Amino acid sequence: MFNKNIKIILAALSIFAAVWQFTETNIGNGIMFILLAIIFVFLYFKNEIVLLAFLRLRKQDFPGAKKWLDKISNPEGALVKKQQGYYNYLNGLMVSQTNMNEAEKYFKKAVSLGLSMDTDMAMTKLNLAGIAMSKNRKREAEQLLTEAKKLDKHGMMDEQIKMMKQNMKRAGAPKQQYGGGRKGRGGRR
Repeated sequence: MFNKNIKIILAALSIFAAVWQFTETNIGNGIMFILLAIIFVFLYFKNEIVLLAFLRLRKQDFPGAKKWLDKISNPEGALVKKQQGYYNYLNGLMVSQTNMNEAEKYFKKAVSLGLSMDTDMAMTKLNLAGIAMSKNRKREAEQLLTEAKKLDKHGMMDEQIKMMKQNMKRAGAPKQQYGGGRKGRGGRR
């Protein structure tokens, strides 16, 4: 909702108000202002709109998540660098169902901006590997899969990585023709 700089200003004002309330011996009000400042600092690093879009995405509500993300008109000005990464990551997830080229742009931008959790970065690299594989860029897909495997420290994506590697082997295997006829025309005599 608010620009990231406004959140820092509100946090600083809350801290000043807390100090003022402590000097006036209103301890309860001072504690309340400190808690308010903590909320503003938290929302500086974790944007409320991106959090709401994540909640919608967890419920498989893609249109609802897209609606929340569309409320951020200027991600560079409203979000810190990591949150810009998550903004692009979420957009890439939603667009990947319909437009692979646009999803690839979003995912690559999310990788360049960075994501705070390794599992999210692994998921991004896994999606990029799938896109590269669909565009017959096998070497890039293999590299992205090994990077995703390294980032997936808890083994949450082992199944998807194995399945993608099997698909790559099948796609790279030479095509064999089975049942293509017998030697000789007459068959048995």
